[in-house]
Amino acid sequence: MHWSRAAAALLLAGATLAVPAAPAAAAGPLTEVLVFSKTAGFRHGSIPRGIAAIQQLGTQNGFSVTATEDAAQFTPANLARYQAVVFLSTTGDVLDPAQQTAFEAYMNNGGGFAGIHAAADTEYDWPWYENLVGAYFHSHPANQTATVHVEDRGNASTAHLPQSWSRYDEWYNYRTNPRDGGAKVLATLDESSYSGGNMGADHPITWCKTVGAGRAWYTGLGHTDESYAEQNFLRQILGGIQIAAGHRPADCRPESGYTPLFDGTRASLDQWRQAGPGGFTLTDGTISSQGGMGLLWYPVRTFANYSLKLDWMMPGDDNGGVFIGFPDPQGDPWKPVDQGHEIQIDATDGDPSRTTGSVYSFAAPDPAVRDAALNPPGSWNTYEIAVHGQRVEIWLNGVQVNDYLSNRDIANGYIGVQNDGAGLDISYRNIRIKTDGPSQPPGVDLARGVRGVASSVEPGSLHLAANATDGDAGTRWGSAHSDPQWIRLDLGQVRTVNRVKLTWEAAYARAYQIQTSPTGRTWTTVYSTTTGNGGIDDVPVTATGRFVRVLGTQRATQWGYSLYDVNVYGPAGLT
Repeated sequence: MHWSRAAAALLLAGATLAVPAAPAAAAGPLTEVLVFSKTAGFRHGSIPRGIAAIQQLGTQNGFSVTATEDAAQFTPANLARYQAVVFLSTTGDVLDPAQQTAFEAYMNNGGGFAGIHAAADTEYDWPWYENLVGAYFHSHPANQTATVHVEDRGNASTAHLPQSWSRYDEWYNYRTNPRDGGAKVLATLDESSYSGGNMGADHPITWCKTVGAGRAWYTGLGHTDESYAEQNFLRQILGGIQIAAGHRPADCRPESGYTPLFDGTRASLDQWRQAGPGGFTLTDGTISSQGGMGLLWYPVRTFANYSLKLDWMMPGDDNGGVFIGFPDPQGDPWKPVDQGHEIQIDATDGDPSRTTGSVYSFAAPDPAVRDAALNPPGSWNTYEIAVHGQRVEIWLNGVQVNDYLSNRDIANGYIGVQNDGAGLDISYRNIRIKTDGPSQPPGVDLARGVRGVASSVEPGSLHLAANATDGDAGTRWGSAHSDPQWIRLDLGQVRTVNRVKLTWEAAYARAYQIQTSPTGRTWTTVYSTTTGNGGIDDVPVTATGRFVRVLGTQRATQWGYSLYDVNVYGPAGLT
């Protein structure tokens, strides 16, 4: 955000002090890489091409490559020369006990391992190595084309890839799932796209993890000669080596239990709503800002006690942010500024409290920690934002950069992402959340786009029933100026409903009921009030029905009933 309100100074006066983040080491150098390709079993014909390709990557990126099949190179003194050791389609037992001990010490003291393809078909009698590589090879079908789904699009080895990547290779099955061993899965195989997979719906193919003080990265790709002339695969190998060497930040902590809020599909984006000018375009699972200043926010539910993760990228000296803990903005992008917090994305602002990793205008990040963790413009970065009560913790690419105790009421609120303005470009993708405390029931807006029917329309107006479900906060349904009045929605099939949210205009109901029906003829009242006070009524319910009706029985004003939005939330699946 580029702050333009005079009220900014007033906000600073109420700020509490940030708790400094723990220090982190700067990104390490990458000058020497060892490529090890010894085989004691099947030997891949692609090994020479793989060596040549990695040597070329070294030439292009400023590191030298030593290629060897001599296990005697695995001594403490020699391994200390290298920031990363690549196992390129090794097979069988390739290290003796003393060499194994040296390699274990190297990794435990902060070394790097990058495994390619048959590195998983190696050292079956060495349990430490199984933990290092993540999973042992089990079997493979014939070479064929398959679809790779990129799960982590912020990682240096996968950020350049499309969301779904179709390619030809030999596809490994593994004896275990590397997730179970603490790996962060970066990409999976879609077993429906080829024949011979045996791991089911969760078939990891690329991952990373922490081992001791070191870093391990593995990909199952790379059987064919042609792989080593494929630019997407070569960039993946380069990213893997950089991660293993500690040269590029990477969040390799295992991840589970997150629910996607934006998964790259149009259907998930349609659940979000734009407040203010500008907006976002959707391409290849990525939303990119246009114009502003506006806010794309997730109106389906509020969140409390959560971890929010997302990937973001700015092509240059641009600007954006993630908003947390705000009430319904009702079309005004400044309400989240005034009542929530922005986690800023802007590495060049002169005010440290308005730079990447800050709680905007309230708490600056540790600049050395942030700068070490930050990937450069044009590269993807990952935020994790944890909110527990009024405590806000921020991780950038897996490194904690901020820890702040707010004095604002942010414990339970909405989340959103900013489009700051024309020429201040930012992209977001893979927005997901995990809650660990009480919050409102989950669901999707079952009423979005449903054409409602109403008992009446305000005379001489275009305030039709459909306006209450069109996702536009500026349009509304308005009724005649009499009691009773109703608006009815047909959800198409019997659905489970766990929440109804009503956003009233100035003409609101003093008394009304929320009702459901399987047929639209007989109604069950699931909520009733005689003390409505307008604004936003966010009502948890437990109900099923094809039809939902809001029945107003007593107006609070001389006018009719007027609703900007009627949102009906429930699980995406059918009852």
